[in-house]
Amino acid sequence: CGDGRTQRDYKLYVPPQAGRRPLPLVVMLHGCTQDPDDFAAGTRMNEAARTEGCFVLYPAQSQQANPQRCWNWFKHSHQQRGQGEPALLAGMTRDVMKRHDIDPRRVYVAGLSAGGAMAAILGETYPDLYAAVGVHSGLPAGAATDVGSALAAMKQGPAAARPSEARTPTIVFHGDRDATVHPLNGEQIVAAQGSARAPEVERSRSANGREYTRSVYRDENLRVVAEHWVV
Repeated sequence: CGDGRTQRDYKLYVPPQAGRRPLPLVVMLHGCTQDPDDFAAGTRMNEAARTEGCFVLYPAQSQQANPQRCWNWFKHSHQQRGQGEPALLAGMTRDVMKRHDIDPRRVYVAGLSAGGAMAAILGETYPDLYAAVGVHSGLPAGAATDVGSALAAMKQGPAAARPSEARTPTIVFHGDRDATVHPLNGEQIVAAQGSARAPEVERSRSANGREYTRSVYRDENLRVVAEHWVV
């Protein structure tokens, strides 16, 4: 397990379909104060993975690396390829791929809050590894470089979106009344993908009566580069 700074623990869900054919892998990054068990229970991702047939990797943040178990998305040393937590998480992903029959074209990363912010960073720094990114109540890559700018971005949104060179397909979920992470952060994640066209917008209501707005963004070749769900 290492010293908590150079390595991380993880849990891996192995579906019953494993061994029959190469399967997708979803990397799930928990939020602050959470652990893999909390995140698996709260998202019910294992149940979905059992039905769909995919592996789910739950990295665990160390309390030595962050007292609140937050991924350190707001530190410059954890925002670059080949450094810090992005390198650790990419290395963990590759290790699981070597140990199990994973389809390398269907490896994805998703996260909640601090985990969502780190997922956005991984999509930016390792587009050759992750085919798509999911961000729930997170922040865009480069939104902050220290604690002060992180708190400001969470309260009022980042100063501006940093254009993404990777343009990894990204889906964003954010509550329009989120009091912890300002909804502008979700908008900036989408803006960073650099859509060349106006979004296709759908407004509807879910089966349980919750209203939502879904915006689909495409590039100049009509490829979907981002989806933004506001609830």
